[in-house]
Amino acid sequence: MPIPFLASLYFDGYPPWFPEPYRLLKYTTAASALTLTKWYSSGRHNPAERNMHGRVVLITGGTSGIGAVVAYELALRGAQVVLLTRTPASDSFVVEHVEDLRARTGNRMVYAEQVDLADLHSVRRFATRWIDNAPPRRLDMIVLCAATMVPPGSPRIETPEGVEVTWMVNFLANFHLLGILSPAIRAQPFDRDVRIVVPTCSSYISSPRLDAPLDGADWTPQKAYARSKLALMVFAKAYQKHLDAYKRPDELPMNAKVVLVDPGLARTPGMRRWLTRGSLWGLLVYLVFYVFAWLFLKSPYMASQSLLYAMMDGSVVRLPGGRLIKECMDVDCALKDVDDEEVAKKLWESSDQLIERVEKQQAIKRAKAKKEQEKKEEEAKQAAHVEEIESLIGAIKKGKAKDGQKKNGKKGKTAGNNAK
Repeated sequence: MPIPFLASLYFDGYPPWFPEPYRLLKYTTAASALTLTKWYSSGRHNPAERNMHGRVVLITGGTSGIGAVVAYELALRGAQVVLLTRTPASDSFVVEHVEDLRARTGNRMVYAEQVDLADLHSVRRFATRWIDNAPPRRLDMIVLCAATMVPPGSPRIETPEGVEVTWMVNFLANFHLLGILSPAIRAQPFDRDVRIVVPTCSSYISSPRLDAPLDGADWTPQKAYARSKLALMVFAKAYQKHLDAYKRPDELPMNAKVVLVDPGLARTPGMRRWLTRGSLWGLLVYLVFYVFAWLFLKSPYMASQSLLYAMMDGSVVRLPGGRLIKECMDVDCALKDVDDEEVAKKLWESSDQLIERVEKQQAIKRAKAKKEQEKKEEEAKQAAHVEEIESLIGAIKKGKAKDGQKKNGKKGKTAGNNAK
């Protein structure tokens, strides 16, 4: 069939239904360009695989975006996934999400624990409960997917503890969590492959210096987010050195590895909130031009591939920790501050001081609130006791009054009978 068709094209020219060569070339080129752009912007697939059955994984941000995909992929491979959620495990959304994850993966070992990253006391309550166990609980992996972004143009937002929310959720809570869980990580057996996976973002390149305060007129959502990501990267590198410096009782080398991962830009709820500026008009513009978001931004599934590579590739346990992975391969950090020990030392000390100060203030507030609550409860008990006594006195008075009426009635009847 091709030969007669080509012969017809040669002798008779193009048939009427066949498009003009120039138009065909134009449309083919446009389609090819779109296809290549989408292929390039989607990134690489994870080439590694690993048996996750029986491994215990703690994951923050596992209910939406990239974290939800990571939690699904880990549960699908048989891991015991513990979702650290902002709301209690009894919350209807969390219950439904966990049940859906169990049903889709066929893995019943999916749980939820409350860890509000905007509340240092919530982080401490979970972490101390986790390490307060003998023998130490099994812990194979910690994945820190949770992050927040204040929409551009929004004012500075602080947590109830008085800490800027981006700094708290993206850096300080993770610093606090890993600091308390450090004994549980170091207590794992030598032959256990322990990994701490820390997602980051290329926005750290534009971050202001960490030793310079960011407040007042200098504060913007973009600077706050970039600074929090730079701080997280500096801390991750320092945390690997902290783990490596630990001398195990069995005198074997430390087996825990910290891995930094840049998943790229993806169509997550956080990115959508950033692009729309948290407004309905912004959402309308986003929907109108959604084709560009689809073309240039990764899907959460494709963005998760580098994270899955960091969790499953065998080279992670063989090579030194503190690596940065992007598109499923090692890359160098763009800022020298990330590896600066002096910057890391100052960041660690200032973060410790901030946590200590905030926790003391909150402990005083909780103690006062507890005293006030106990006082109110005592006053309520006293009021109830007084009310009970008053009701008892009233009942006695009523009884006496009825007895008096009966006696008076009997006296009247007796007087009447005597009169007769």
